[in-house]
Amino acid sequence: MGKQRFRKGCLKKLKASPCGLRYVKDKKIAKKIEYIIERVKPNSILFYLPMDLEVNLLGLMESYKKKLKIFVPFIEEESFKMVEYRLPLEKNSFGILEPKAHNLAQKNVDLIIVPIVGIDRNMQRVGFGKGMYDRFYEKLRQKPIVVFVQREACVSPKKLCDSYDIQCDYYVTSKEIIF
Repeated sequence: MGKQRFRKGCLKKLKASPCGLRYVKDKKIAKKIEYIIERVKPNSILFYLPMDLEVNLLGLMESYKKKLKIFVPFIEEESFKMVEYRLPLEKNSFGILEPKAHNLAQKNVDLIIVPIVGIDRNMQRVGFGKGMYDRFYEKLRQKPIVVFVQREACVSPKKLCDSYDIQCDYYVTSKEIIF
């Protein structure tokens, strides 16, 4: 099975996840990420602003907003820059929420939380296929701790990813944390 076929199967699985259970699963995942944050003790975190199929961590972001520096992606061409999380949010051309455009971009961060579609046996990310996180991660001088999050586990027993695909330190679903 190739990466494209695996991605398609994972997306089908995510779409089939009952809407009523999403809130419960997202809360369980948020608790697990809270555990990781307390363990790692970062000064700054790159979260993401969720799309429908992604784990909603907005409540967790809000709870840490006064304690830590919170950043979110701001899409630029084929990658993104980290900008401070602040309101109001607007939908960009991909339909993803992001803060209004500004030039205050962060260069480094201690921890990044990355939404995934699936993961291969090497703990490498299968995303939506645009490679934005891979390009972003490659540009970082200091490599942060990487946490992948996913509502429904979708793990390939085979190596599917390329060498440039981002790899995680923690993989979190509603049922488990893998280090």
